[in-house]
Amino acid sequence: MAIKLVISGCCGRMGRSIASLALQDPRFAIGAALERAGHEAIGHDLGTVLGRPSAVGVPVSDDAKAGISRGDVLIEFTAPEVTVAHAQFAQQARTPIVIGTTGLSETQREALQAASSAIPIVLSPNMSVGVNVLFELARAAAERLGPGYDVEVVESHHRQKQDAPSGTAKRLAELLASVRHQPSVPVHAIRAGDIVGDHTVILAGPSERLELTHRAHSREVFAQGALRAARFVVTQPPGLYDMAHVLAHRG
Repeated sequence: MAIKLVISGCCGRMGRSIASLALQDPRFAIGAALERAGHEAIGHDLGTVLGRPSAVGVPVSDDAKAGISRGDVLIEFTAPEVTVAHAQFAQQARTPIVIGTTGLSETQREALQAASSAIPIVLSPNMSVGVNVLFELARAAAERLGPGYDVEVVESHHRQKQDAPSGTAKRLAELLASVRHQPSVPVHAIRAGDIVGDHTVILAGPSERLELTHRAHSREVFAQGALRAARFVVTQPPGLYDMAHVLAHRG
């Protein structure tokens, strides 16, 4: 049976990409498509919003509570305050969540942690398989090269991205700081043009430099990861998971 998705922020860059891929995959169906109150797409069929030749029978709605109750998995790529509010509705409906929202405060993360005691939640700043391998490679490089090498993170995104540094860059910096036993690692953020997402870890030492870089060529790479996370989370017990759990799962 197809997994029914509730796509929050369905008209955003990521929401549209996830919805388009899901509609091409028989393993998924769209249970609800959510947008903020007052959005021009409210009431219109999701197929029309996506520019498809025919309707898909799912109107865009601003009724999050009702929409979340109609799906098997909620996918959130929205704003932090919206994500936390929707997590409360998901907890009431016992609906698992995949969260790619970035810019979460510590208090908001704690709220999601609390919700995960009742429902399974996959929380990751980046759903790309390649980026999650970058996390592992960065850790290994920092451990092997040691304190004699300076380490910094550089990230680039499109000019409309609101948070800076990105959630992925923050995660890389946290991981590297932990390995190096230091308070922080410098992060440099660039906002320009239509860059989908580039992340580079620079380790510079005496007479040499190692750079580990991931470049996303399309938002589809994040959407594919989100759908993979949806297949994972729907089978899990309550708890807070990340993409490392998703990638390790063979189901």
